[in-house]
Amino acid sequence: MNSIRLDRTLITVAMAFGGIVFILPFLWMLSASFKPELEVMAYPIHWIPKTWNALENYREVWFGSFPFALYYINSLKVTILTTLYSLVISSMAAYGFSKVTFKGRDVLFLVVLTTYMIPSQAILVPQFIMYRWFGLFDSHLGLILLGSFSVLGTFLLRQFFLGIHNEIIESARMDGANHWTIFSRITLPLVMPALATYMILRFIWTWNDYQNPLIFIRSDALFTLQLGIRKFADMNGEFYSLMMAGAVSAILPLLIIFIIGQKYVIEGVATGSVKG
Repeated sequence: MNSIRLDRTLITVAMAFGGIVFILPFLWMLSASFKPELEVMAYPIHWIPKTWNALENYREVWFGSFPFALYYINSLKVTILTTLYSLVISSMAAYGFSKVTFKGRDVLFLVVLTTYMIPSQAILVPQFIMYRWFGLFDSHLGLILLGSFSVLGTFLLRQFFLGIHNEIIESARMDGANHWTIFSRITLPLVMPALATYMILRFIWTWNDYQNPLIFIRSDALFTLQLGIRKFADMNGEFYSLMMAGAVSAILPLLIIFIIGQKYVIEGVATGSVKG
């Protein structure tokens, strides 16, 4: 018994140490964003700034000559709409592949899964040509459509839909409910943990996406934050305090979305462990 407690203590200490190591870069970034430029590279590191310069740093990032706020709004627009559309489309596809019986359903789902093995870089040229044909090139609508369907999201949600007993759906059908009613009012609330998990993943993927905006966006006014940060680094790369202030601002939505959805993620993990 004592050996088990000792093992758990050692594991806890090791995980705590690992957590501290992983969070140190973020703490340095946060600290540097509050410092004047001369203190950023001071050695030894002053984790608590001697001189607080946060107001000037963040004011220069957000309200200076660089249009940081515009790029921020563009990223919020693209990310929120992409996440919303992807949740709707992937959840409807997952419901169809799990609870709607039609000929060739499993074969079609297998075909969808096989597309996941194709690297995104391999289809960039066809996508580029098609977007030029359809007039979607250099537009936010094009970026949103690129991420509006996810094979991984469909697969993840389908596994949760399969965990819903068919008797519940049959009972609803006997009461006169159609598939849309069953999907929206019965099954969707039951897979809320999976939806929250996929929402967080989709939001993070889209917010951090650099490749698609780089390829499909040309107008400076349509730049997302990732392209904006790159441009900001080219202009202010020697000012680490400003760079860190911009980086802290860039990750705030990710922290907020995770804090909001973490309860459902933990619930989903617990539900999956009980089913297993």
